[in-house]
Amino acid sequence: MKNKKNQEIREMCEALHLKAIAENFESAISTAENYTDFLHALLSAQTVLQHDRAIQNKISAAKFPSLSYLDHLEVDCLPKDVRRRLPELKTLQFVRNGQNVILTGNSGTGKTHTAIGLGLEACQEGFNVLFASLPHLVNELRESVSERRLLSYERRFQRWDLVILDELGYVSFDRASADLLFNCLSARAETKSTIITTNLTFERWSEVFVDAALTAALVDRLTYRALNIDMVGDSYRLKKTMEMNNTTEGE
Repeated sequence: MKNKKNQEIREMCEALHLKAIAENFESAISTAENYTDFLHALLSAQTVLQHDRAIQNKISAAKFPSLSYLDHLEVDCLPKDVRRRLPELKTLQFVRNGQNVILTGNSGTGKTHTAIGLGLEACQEGFNVLFASLPHLVNELRESVSERRLLSYERRFQRWDLVILDELGYVSFDRASADLLFNCLSARAETKSTIITTNLTFERWSEVFVDAALTAALVDRLTYRALNIDMVGDSYRLKKTMEMNNTTEGE
């Protein structure tokens, strides 16, 4: 009879999507000292499971190209400015304040890894995050125009707590594309946070957006109250590759 009831409990939990309770109720019966402890143990297990699921769903929705956590960074290899300001960034106060972060530096200095790491931290804190390369975002904007859904796309884009835009500077845009990007980012200004990684200093952004007046307006919007991080330095990736090769040669 006991085994039959336990099986029925498991089946009811599965029907109600209470996986953690189904997996833990038998052990809780033997360890709980009273009904309150028993119920607390089961609800705690279910709460933890659902919290972990919610985080994983946010990470999946963010579309990160890799799970590059901040803990995976060798901080001593990063440029000086980001090393100094990383503790501040990790608090995610910039997300709560709706501030932008601009990571500027040459290729291989850890800009994308740092940005993704901050995005993963934000997901774990319950924020909704989106990662996209600038060329990919512009392509999506163009498609939304051709499919007559630009307004709905812009509204959805504004709702992300944190948007990470990677690779500003590798592809230039025509005036129509630059206008679309300007409008999309301007709508988030001062209310939502955006991280941008770029290999170009601000005075060179006109190489990407062509029009000088539009470039000046975009820089003004994005940099207001922003945290500008200097990531110019030796290539982090090149250093790690050389270390790996030296280790291999020494074996």
